[in-house]
Amino acid sequence: MTAAVETAEGTRVWSHPDSGLHAVRDATGAVRLGGPGQDWAALVPLVEVTATGHGRMWSGERFIETAIGDRLAYRGHETVQDGAGRRTTIRLADAGTGLAADVTLETRQGSGFLRARVRLANEGATALRLESVSTLTLGGITDPDGGLDGLTLHWADNDWLAECRWRQDAFRAQVVPLSRSAHGHEGRGCFERYSQGSWSTGRHLPVAGLTDSEGRAWLWQIESSAGWRFETGEREGAAYVALFGPDDAHHQWQHVLTPGAEFHTVPAVLVHAGSGGLDAAFGELTDYRRGIRRDHPDLRALPVIYNDYMNTLMGDPTTERLLPLVEAAGAAGAEVFVIDAGWYDDDAQGWWDAVGAWEPAPRRFPGGLPEVLDAVRAHGMTPGLWLEPEVVGVRSPLARTLPDEAFFRRGGVRVTEHGRHHLDLRHPAARAHLDAVVDRLVGEWGVGYLKLDYNINIGPGTENGSESPGAGLLGHHRAHLDWMASLLDRHPRLVLENCGSGGLRMDYAQLAVAQLQSTSDQQDLLRYPPIAAAAATAVTPEQAAVWAYPQPDHSLDAVAFTLTGALLGRVHLSGFLDRMSPEQSGLVRAAISVYKELRADLGGARPIWPLGLPGWEDEWIAHGLRTHGGTYLSVCRRSAAPARSGPADTDRALPVPHLRGTQVRPTVLYPETADAAARWDAYRGLLTVSLPRANTAVLLRLDPVT
Repeated sequence: MTAAVETAEGTRVWSHPDSGLHAVRDATGAVRLGGPGQDWAALVPLVEVTATGHGRMWSGERFIETAIGDRLAYRGHETVQDGAGRRTTIRLADAGTGLAADVTLETRQGSGFLRARVRLANEGATALRLESVSTLTLGGITDPDGGLDGLTLHWADNDWLAECRWRQDAFRAQVVPLSRSAHGHEGRGCFERYSQGSWSTGRHLPVAGLTDSEGRAWLWQIESSAGWRFETGEREGAAYVALFGPDDAHHQWQHVLTPGAEFHTVPAVLVHAGSGGLDAAFGELTDYRRGIRRDHPDLRALPVIYNDYMNTLMGDPTTERLLPLVEAAGAAGAEVFVIDAGWYDDDAQGWWDAVGAWEPAPRRFPGGLPEVLDAVRAHGMTPGLWLEPEVVGVRSPLARTLPDEAFFRRGGVRVTEHGRHHLDLRHPAARAHLDAVVDRLVGEWGVGYLKLDYNINIGPGTENGSESPGAGLLGHHRAHLDWMASLLDRHPRLVLENCGSGGLRMDYAQLAVAQLQSTSDQQDLLRYPPIAAAAATAVTPEQAAVWAYPQPDHSLDAVAFTLTGALLGRVHLSGFLDRMSPEQSGLVRAAISVYKELRADLGGARPIWPLGLPGWEDEWIAHGLRTHGGTYLSVCRRSAAPARSGPADTDRALPVPHLRGTQVRPTVLYPETADAAARWDAYRGLLTVSLPRANTAVLLRLDPVT
């Protein structure tokens, strides 16, 4: 057990020097998390809980100041040290209900992250119906002057074809001053973002943050494939943050905790950077994400992937169409070839509402699908297939042969969405069906890569007996993660790509198990740059699958443009490579060659954004990776917005503060056709990039000169 330390605020039971945070209990036994010297009244109880009959002490939109949270009192803690990692469990209890809360805080020496999970146990005599439970709370955040005027709030909207759209606003513009002293109460509102339905990132990313004028940053992430919500607001003149999984008000989640039963919240993490702003905080978050995901050889090898879908076969593959693409992809340097949607489609009415059996279509593959898979291997590539495992089309035979209990139901009725039913992977028949499918594809056919898509939002969830829909959704998603992990246990070299109509289920519950994440379905190469540039806010660079879809009707600039945007992530090549001119093919091969030279650096790199996180309509977009040996920068210049007047802006100065004062040699890695130039000003730490033509891009490497 870690020794308690007496402080002016109370008894310190936990501290983390790298983030500057500590947990303190007062004379009543209440435990709160904050920084040294902060006003105790501005802090928030370590756990906030609402249950039917036990609500909030101040009604409104906020899910803090709960009656149970106020009563939870300290009863002990213990710490386990594991190398550089440390895990502390703080034990709390509410005498009024018999509810026990064990808060586990995980940290690592030299890192600024704090990961939290909460275990609730009913030690009382009567059942409790939980309606919301926080995973992590923090109060007492202020600007350098001790106020709130210098804080900036950052969050990300997320939508189909328009992922990772970061926004920012002054904290005071979203949480306005209310003259608390005149009213005697805090406000009733807050700034909140939350998921809706089964697309965990169908509206927003579960990632957001606060920064101040001196470069300090607080960044948080909730790891849930079901419901999640965060809120931030004002409490006693300081900002607070509270992170939640699903709740009743937003996700139709209630969980009945019977005597002796327990419930575990979804994990969440808070990252603190003492300087360097968002770039530094996202660097810490990137390192943290690497530490929680499953180890896998793919994340060391980072092979080049070709996928036949995007702007190419578009879900209509046949042997005749695939074989030329297989040969061309192999010649271009691809190492994985994925046959996307449609390989199972032998239905004259279309496949969308008939999927589920996952058998190859004889009319598409007269010689059998293994003929194409063998051709992929003969060209030195690993074969892959697309699946949408959680759905069964309403016209599929499986919709009749699997029991009703194997599907999502509400009110006793099977749920239907966009022509599909949804499997509940807690049911043994649903899981056995999918196990048999994957073991056939991988074990018998030698498929080494599965793209697992998810193209419906099934709503709040499923009711299995008396459970609430939100509890059913959380239960299914935990079973889904367990199922994915079991596939990798049985097939250790199998690679899983997570896709949800692009990036609509882009969360680190999924990405702690899956090796890759589809970042978007965006088909317009001029719309993709802000998505590709901001993808590292949601996923590590080496897991971020970014499309590059050059076509034979593209100019050389357009071919290079779409390829350049993918080189600092995981290249997802597509396009009719078999129909290209020698010059176009040369640009494709050159890009893949550059990627293979730099990919060894991706797994340890931290992302940077010299121009800040990109706006959707920005003309100039820049993102980079900071490695131990150098810095990579990807810069693109799109056509100016129509409303803009004046001469074209062909040069842009990019601040690179970590290299300020260092002599640097900028090198153009790709392409040679963009006529790009770069000049370095060591005194100001500025790289000026020249792109004389619009809709061009360049990849640079900055190497210190010794």
